[in-house]
Amino acid sequence: MAPVTFSEQEKKILRVVQADLPDSQTPFADIAAQAGTGESEVLALLSRLKKEGYIRRFGATLRHQQAGYGFNAMVAWYVDNEKDIEAVGRAMARRPEITHCYQRKNCLDWPYNLYTMIHGRSRNDCQRVVEELVAETGVVQHELLFSNEELKKTSMKYF
Repeated sequence: MAPVTFSEQEKKILRVVQADLPDSQTPFADIAAQAGTGESEVLALLSRLKKEGYIRRFGATLRHQQAGYGFNAMVAWYVDNEKDIEAVGRAMARRPEITHCYQRKNCLDWPYNLYTMIHGRSRNDCQRVVEELVAETGVVQHELLFSNEELKKTSMKYF
């Protein structure tokens, strides 16, 4: 996907959109007012970016700790060359408990090349998901790294 160049007005709109959406009956009109433009311009920009694949979706962000999912674990997996790492990643990413799934290069004494973030109501929930993934994918070698404390969690700011 090619990088996009935005006009100053489009950047103003996107600065507003990348923050929390207004809690109102007319959020896109409110966004337009904050950006100094019309609602139709906001909707046209967002529709274009969605159609072109730059915006995947609009949705609520659930603060998982406040919703009772106070345990999360990053799992570093070693998928050997005999297995199709993309197929393994797709299988893991299908799980509703997994919010992130990344393939990365391994290095030195750290052989792991696939990473997942698992959320659960307890340590046992997270461990159960790992056990089920081991059974489903046949990927046995992994490190389960539980979070101790959340130090930062924000959305990316582009403009």
